Amino acid sequence: MSSHHIVRDDQEPALIIANGASCSSELMGQLLEWSPLVIVLDSAIERVLPLGIKVDVLLGDFDNGLDIEYYKALQFPLEIVYAPDQEKTDLEKAFDYLVEKGHKAVNVIWATGRRADHTITNMTNIVRFQDKLKIVILDDHSKIFQLPKRYEKWYPKGFPISIIPVGTVHGITSTNLDYLLHDETLTMGYRTGSSNHAAQDGIVTIEHKEGDLLLMECFD
Repeated sequence: MSSHHIVRDDQEPALIIANGASCSSELMGQLLEWSPLVIVLDSAIERVLPLGIKVDVLLGDFDNGLDIEYYKALQFPLEIVYAPDQEKTDLEKAFDYLVEKGHKAVNVIWATGRRADHTITNMTNIVRFQDKLKIVILDDHSKIFQLPKRYEKWYPKGFPISIIPVGTVHGITSTNLDYLLHDETLTMGYRTGSSNHAAQDGIVTIEHKEGDLLLMECFD
């Protein structure tokens, strides 16, 4: 796996590698190619090192006894960010770091799969940063991001789309989906918009009036 290219910090999204299920080398390579900054959570560093990736920031609470000096020498230059706050996940701390450094967007991999509680938390916590950081979570099967109040994008007929409310979301209206929504309400755990599809080749629009709504583009 080659190291990432050098680009302006405000030009392309940073990349965070968490500690869920790994993704394909193809997906990782695509994201690394233009990422200005690679952050690895401390729990994932032993899985990342054999891939030959140049890591810029190693972040976490380091409660697993890592030899920091070893990694600093191996990945020089490497910034070590000690983040001991037990009220936040390490992924949230990485988002905080990026906001503090002025980054506007980030892609996240290895944030889904393995433990289900981590997957759910990682997906839903992105809404807390909606005014600060554009966050996209990717794996080999899906791409997850928060929707603005009005969203539109061209999709081919039959493309799988899931609309996921975080809490309760009101006033949802959609076009060009198999299952249309007309000023309706979705609530996590009661009624969601999973496993929908683009009805025809063309623009899909999704609007909502109140609440936080995620979109999952599915690839299988």
